[in-house]
Amino acid sequence: MRDYTYGPFQSRRLGLSLGINVLPNYKVCTFNCVYCEIGSTDKKNLVPPNFRIKFPPSSKFRKELASILSLVPHLNSITFGYNGEPTLNDHLLDFLNIAYEVRENCEWTGQKPLLTLFTNSSTLYLEEIRERVKQFEFILAKLDVATDDDFKRTNRPHNKSPNIEAIINSLVKLREEKTVDHKLVIQSLIYNSYNRDFTSNNNNSNLDKLALALKRIKPDLVQIYTTARIPAEYYVYSIDDTRKNEIVKYLEDLIQDKSITINFY
Repeated sequence: MRDYTYGPFQSRRLGLSLGINVLPNYKVCTFNCVYCEIGSTDKKNLVPPNFRIKFPPSSKFRKELASILSLVPHLNSITFGYNGEPTLNDHLLDFLNIAYEVRENCEWTGQKPLLTLFTNSSTLYLEEIRERVKQFEFILAKLDVATDDDFKRTNRPHNKSPNIEAIINSLVKLREEKTVDHKLVIQSLIYNSYNRDFTSNNNNSNLDKLALALKRIKPDLVQIYTTARIPAEYYVYSIDDTRKNEIVKYLEDLIQDKSITINFY
């Protein structure tokens, strides 16, 4: 029985990835996204971005990680996230430092796996959180929407979460503050809706504003993708590859900045 890790598994965006969970064994998040593939956030576990979890790594974490990494010398990513918002854990850097030490003591067939973090970006307005996040080598930051209406519908944030403009501003700050050799990637999950009374984020108003936000943030990479597993809400379904490609071209035409690479997965 593993307490902290799962996989490795083949990720669409990261290659061969080993997941690291730094949260308790239940979902804790600042959002209750309609598309979430680990299910809805329980009301009692939908928390504000300044909520803090005291969940330090036990001695078992180092042993568990070392044991698995010794078996996968071709690993691409050691990926923190998946069970909610990992930046809520006050001990995030304790986990990162152990992972770094274990990685350095392993032998790899190619490049060392990246130390990667998933974040929904809701906590990045806090300077102390940006200080922690920028320690990761590959930062996957969510930005599915760029209007407050789409934000409330798609991400269903805790009522004390910052608005979407504050989140965009915090991503600009993170890009300015991080070291050059660490990468900031914006992930935008675009989906459709079967419910005629529910507008998905696959609409031109949202995409127009998203293009403007990306132009301001200037990330190293933008990843457009969609749902691949059962979403939290039954009326949510994936866009197809044709639409992904259309969205990439639409954003590129609006941004007109060749330094920003946009791919779909």
